[in-house]
Amino acid sequence: MTAITEGNLRISVPSDVTARKFDIGDTHGLTHCMKAVDLILEFKDHFLFIEIKDPEHPQANAMDRDTFIKKFQTGKIDEDLKYKYRDSFLYEWACGKIEKPIYYYVLIAIDGLTEADLQAKADDLKRKVPQCGPSSGIWKHWIVEDVMVFNLSTWNKHLKDFPIRRSIP
Repeated sequence: MTAITEGNLRISVPSDVTARKFDIGDTHGLTHCMKAVDLILEFKDHFLFIEIKDPEHPQANAMDRDTFIKKFQTGKIDEDLKYKYRDSFLYEWACGKIEKPIYYYVLIAIDGLTEADLQAKADDLKRKVPQCGPSSGIWKHWIVEDVMVFNLSTWNKHLKDFPIRRSIP
């Protein structure tokens, strides 16, 4: 088991999964024109793109948290989340790395979000990414198999093999 840190959150990743930070420094190389998810995990049969938003980070101030919650409630955060996925997908596709299904998981580390809030946000993102393509059915491949949105509690409840914990500051 290895651990990857994002801010003060640590995600434990089984040793048979390849994990890489995708949005740091020159690793991505196109940050001037493309957004990037935080992490990409590669499994034997699929990829997992992970975006982490942590407005409850111990160093975040109340205004940052309140601003984020407003962006979440009004859907303004959706644009950022949509482009983080799409640009990351396009980047990996252009590198010839997209050969298996991709799942997009967003962790929003706000304890007060309900499962209904998280499911509604996932449904919004599925439409905006878009998951299935046009209603004509012309797409032969989906650009994302599924989109899920979690808080820390729901992540750890549903993804027991990849627990996330806060590090002690």
